[in-house]
Amino acid sequence: MIAPDMTVRDRISALIDAELQEAEAGSNEMLRKTAHAMRAVLCTPRETQVNFSGGLVQRCWSVTRGDGDYRVIYMPVAGYFALCVESDFGPLDIGVHGSALGCFGSV
Repeated sequence: MIAPDMTVRDRISALIDAELQEAEAGSNEMLRKTAHAMRAVLCTPRETQVNFSGGLVQRCWSVTRGDGDYRVIYMPVAGYFALCVESDFGPLDIGVHGSALGCFGSV
């Protein structure tokens, strides 16, 4: 369980860390490699504005460094992660949602 007195940034980091630890301890070699690759690009969660279809903009949290093409963000209103493509207008949601590792591994 995640302590209720944690900051939003710490809560997001704890969610990701728990997910990556589980993957790294598992028997699926590809999942372990994906978790290791994700750890290499994690950043301290930071607030960012994300663009959604229909012109909607929402305050979310970047959790990976952008690689020039993609980054993983946390959507606090929805309570899950999303894969965004980098654009001239900032991160753009592309409809890949779910776990942090699932979004990261879908690229």
